[in-house]
Amino acid sequence: MNEIIKSIEEEQLKKEVPEFNVGDTVKVYGKIKEGNRERIQVFEGTVLKKQGGSNRATFTVRKTSNGIGVEKTWPLHSPNVEKIEVVRRGKVRRAKLNYLRDRVGKKAKVKEIVK
Repeated sequence: MNEIIKSIEEEQLKKEVPEFNVGDTVKVYGKIKEGNRERIQVFEGTVLKKQGGSNRATFTVRKTSNGIGVEKTWPLHSPNVEKIEVVRRGKVRRAKLNYLRDRVGKKAKVKEIVK
């Protein structure tokens, strides 16, 4: 029974998932259905956390829109996520950046990795 579930889950995984980590700034291209039309909307922000594994993996992205913090949790292997584009790499020392929720302005920035 367990092998059957694993084979079904492997079919649902995406072939190409970009390598990104917590603290990175990413653009998530998400499909949105409005009536009978479908369009792609871009959500750009900082990755707060990644969790789960296999086809249940999710990641949370936070941005500020008109001075208000907006967070969205995206399933990594969802067909509604068209693509994920890494804008810049962030330098952080922890796995979950929940402390960014309390910060405003320059304090809410994540340092960039310079190569």
